[in-house]
Amino acid sequence: MTETERNRIISNDYADLILGYTGNIDLFQNFEDSITDIVNDTLAILHLPVENMTPDSISRFGYQAIPLLYGLLSSDNINPSQLTRLPPPFTSDYTGEGVLIGFIDTGIDYRHPAFLTAANQTRIVSIWDQTINTGSPPEGFNYGAEYSREQINLALANTDPYQIVPSIDNVGHGTMLAGMAAGSPSPETNFSSTSMDAELIVVKLKEAKTYLKDFFVITRASICYQENDIIMGIKYLNEVALRENKPLVICFGLGTNKSDHAGTRPMSRYLASVSRIYGRAVVVAAGNEGNRNCHYSGNLPPDLTFDEVSMQVGNGEVGFTIQFWGTSPNYFWVDLFAPNGDFLARVPPIHNNTTIIEYEDTAIVVDTILDTPYSTEQFIILRFQKPLPGIWRFYVFGAAGDLPMKFHMWLPLHQFITPETIFLHSDNNTTVTDPGNNEELICITAYDPRNNTLYYHAGLGFTVTNYPKPDLTAPGVNMVVPFPEGKYIISTGTSLSAAYAAGIIADLFQWGISEGNLTYMNNQLIKNVLTQSAIRRPELTYPNPEWGYGIIAPERITSALTRYIRF
Repeated sequence: MTETERNRIISNDYADLILGYTGNIDLFQNFEDSITDIVNDTLAILHLPVENMTPDSISRFGYQAIPLLYGLLSSDNINPSQLTRLPPPFTSDYTGEGVLIGFIDTGIDYRHPAFLTAANQTRIVSIWDQTINTGSPPEGFNYGAEYSREQINLALANTDPYQIVPSIDNVGHGTMLAGMAAGSPSPETNFSSTSMDAELIVVKLKEAKTYLKDFFVITRASICYQENDIIMGIKYLNEVALRENKPLVICFGLGTNKSDHAGTRPMSRYLASVSRIYGRAVVVAAGNEGNRNCHYSGNLPPDLTFDEVSMQVGNGEVGFTIQFWGTSPNYFWVDLFAPNGDFLARVPPIHNNTTIIEYEDTAIVVDTILDTPYSTEQFIILRFQKPLPGIWRFYVFGAAGDLPMKFHMWLPLHQFITPETIFLHSDNNTTVTDPGNNEELICITAYDPRNNTLYYHAGLGFTVTNYPKPDLTAPGVNMVVPFPEGKYIISTGTSLSAAYAAGIIADLFQWGISEGNLTYMNNQLIKNVLTQSAIRRPELTYPNPEWGYGIIAPERITSALTRYIRF
């Protein structure tokens, strides 16, 4: 691939689509100046001139083709006076040696002491920085720059390390997660991790393109990342693990609300496919959308004509999206009313239809789809631009009163909207972010082990199909974690809980695969072991929409393993 083509992939002048692939690349040549990245035998990424992305792109290409935007799942709600110490690993003999943990995030501060050995050598196998296009991309990839362990060690020994490895974690989230899972201990800061000898593979995601932020009405200053870049990051982690011939735990600490909350997005399904490989496990965060008033659920009884949904838009709101998912086989239509009571439009159940509603300074682009790949739910997305502040109302009607009339509506992640933009009669359940709703992945929520309380903003289950999520609970409140520039800070969030669990799983992989005690370990077996050994409260029913199957208990894992092999 030429340098010009590589630059097009990361350019804001080019848009991206996620498409099904059947082996015939010629099918993607309908767009002039397009570039194709093949992910596997079923998935491809198409890069095409941004002029092709029009307001009706969802109707033209399908919602599954439009890359969703994912946000970070840590929180700023911290209390420096209350530190949480991690419980010890399931046995002190295991520290993740011989195991890889992969992160697809904001990068890593490779100079931080948390990622160095006693000999001042890196524990990072490689970094793929998608934001740098001046170096050499990984073999088989067409953008970004890859830095090897050898290059990182050279940089560490140099007075100007960034001349050799210029990859920097400007946000800190990736550094925090990598440290939580596999950082070297720092007794003076009360920091420890669950897998301090594991090796790391790091993908630094490039930030979402401006056209896609505009498309989903997210401010350009917001930190978010594209689904297609995450997919390529998953591919990279797996290929490095194959090259190293070592087991891999993927820790993913980002999430989105822009989905059906059933785990059917292309990225979720691709993660699930990797999790089925022996020697692989995938841990994802439940999200921090609990108690944010971001979800509404309705269930129209036969004697009720419609359900009135009230949503408050805060002052200064630039824009946002609302997603409506109606349970099949019923069909729904929605009447939309402005804050002053004016009727604006009726949104009918028409497949692949785009309508633009204009009212005073507000513009609303409405897309309706009657079914999407891997889902038969009716889907409506409303993209509000410059919305009038006040109470907006949606009257939801079901077409057939003798069929199920259950529906869900979600706002974006809380960091993408003002705190005053909420549903007035919200439902706190079904607030786990994707990919946490995928049935095959290990979804972790957060609690405070100091007082055994659930993190206040932890996303709650179950999924829209009533599948039990989250799976398990782990420490994630007021955690001491590494931060760029050699710092340690206190942070909270379900992404930290996922990283904690990833470290525990790396220890399990060391015992089972690296040391040959149980070489056929995979994601499902790991999930079973963690579930069987989890702590459950007698007063609660499990699986639980708040706690999953209970709290990960490292000290009880050994007894759970005895059903698979005798020690």
